[in-house]
Amino acid sequence: MGEKSGSRGWFGWFIVSIVLAAIAFAIALTVKQKMHKKGSDFEAAPVPGPPGAVTQKYADALKTAMQFLEIQKAGKLVNNKISWRGDSALKDGSEANLDLSKGMYDAGDHIKFGFPMAFTATVLSWTILEYGDQMKVVNQLEPAQDSLKWITDYLINAHPSENVLYIQVGDPKADHACWDRPEDMTGKRPLTQVNTSAPGTEVAAETAAAMAAASLVFKSTDSEYSSLLLKHSKQLFTFADKHRESYSVSIPDVQNFYNSTGYGDELLWAASWLYHATGERSYFEYVTGKNGEDFANWGSPTWFSWDNKLAGTQVLLSRVNFFGSKDVSSSNVLQKYRKSAEAVMCGLLPKSPTATTSRTDNGLIWVSDWNALQHPVASAFLAVVYSDYMLSSRTAKISCDGDNYRPSDLRKFALSQADYVLGNNPLKMSYLVGYGDKYPQYVHHRGASIPADATTGCKDGFKWLKLDKPNPNVAIGALVGGPFRNESFIDSRNNSMQTEPSTYNSAVIVGLLSGLVTTSSVAQSFT
Repeated sequence: MGEKSGSRGWFGWFIVSIVLAAIAFAIALTVKQKMHKKGSDFEAAPVPGPPGAVTQKYADALKTAMQFLEIQKAGKLVNNKISWRGDSALKDGSEANLDLSKGMYDAGDHIKFGFPMAFTATVLSWTILEYGDQMKVVNQLEPAQDSLKWITDYLINAHPSENVLYIQVGDPKADHACWDRPEDMTGKRPLTQVNTSAPGTEVAAETAAAMAAASLVFKSTDSEYSSLLLKHSKQLFTFADKHRESYSVSIPDVQNFYNSTGYGDELLWAASWLYHATGERSYFEYVTGKNGEDFANWGSPTWFSWDNKLAGTQVLLSRVNFFGSKDVSSSNVLQKYRKSAEAVMCGLLPKSPTATTSRTDNGLIWVSDWNALQHPVASAFLAVVYSDYMLSSRTAKISCDGDNYRPSDLRKFALSQADYVLGNNPLKMSYLVGYGDKYPQYVHHRGASIPADATTGCKDGFKWLKLDKPNPNVAIGALVGGPFRNESFIDSRNNSMQTEPSTYNSAVIVGLLSGLVTTSSVAQSFT
């Protein structure tokens, strides 16, 4: 009995020891995983080198997206690649003895809105500066530079004197009363300007930002043109800053189309770009001094868009904190911009404690019924840029309310938004026209909806708007407005809320896809 009892005791203790060891291992594993998530021992990922292997679907999507910028070109088309487009708006600006024939039509209509057009140019410039090497690998760098110059040529001509900027060509109300091809326009094309009597700080500052950013793009290939852009940029920034007033106040009619919610963000955005373009300390002091205190709204995440540049400014100034010389990168105020940029990133990461709830059930960032895709694509663009800043600077992590995340987490978020747009959604439909097997057929776009050989006037063209047949011309590369919050989408020409594309949508999708097309480190300096 004694021996059996001892045997059972030994065996029991053996079982207990195994159980305890298993529990200890589980606890250790849990702690290790928690430390991996929350700890300070994150190791920085290796810095990518030259552009890596091309991800073909993003290369194909980028090539597709670039074509919509060709479609939107006004003026005398050179090397026209779009069979159903031709010369248009050749007399724009003539009433002021200016050549405003170039530039791009804003969306599905024929107005040249300077505010969103300048934003398009700024984002396109930023994309080229960060990802030009990747764009070059897939033969999209030259087309991007060409489209950018088509806008900046227009912007230069729209700024005939230091304190005058033409911000709009065409009357939106009259224009929207017509449905015709741009090549067949017969209506008047009135001009709208801002000046010292009717200032427009946000549009002047955004145009200054566009020209400063573009001056960096062309600095190595056309120094004379780059210098001209920079001259205009400095003048426009001075005008914007000295004569402060919202253009929505000075020119109330603009409230019906591109109403501005404030100009402080554009002033900081423009000064940030001018600092990158010139290296002049005065622009750095502008964003880190009283104007930063007044307008930066540090610590409060915002959505990046044609109307609000704060999130973009925070990411752009983070670049200085990551890569700038010690005398500027150590600035306490600059650190506030970087912390604010990180707050934006934390809001985007779906598993972050501070993740925004503004998203669909399938993970798409969703903010607005109108042009719903602008915000997720713009957010994803900022996320991929910031992740590359982290990689290139050997920054291992960001902290979101105690939880840590890697650059790869930001890239994963950016990929999720891009993939949703390209077809990984409940409808299995690409919202980028011309990409994939299924995409919108009834895009709200006049030129696409009317056969190139049709003869129409202002009013009789509306039959093409109402026609229950797919567009005869495919608006390749158009990023349409996108889904509702419940992820439904009504493919109808009359549904401009969901089916109308825009050039500024094109800018952010080109930026996002350029950052995803292949792995590459970002340059530590734009110059």
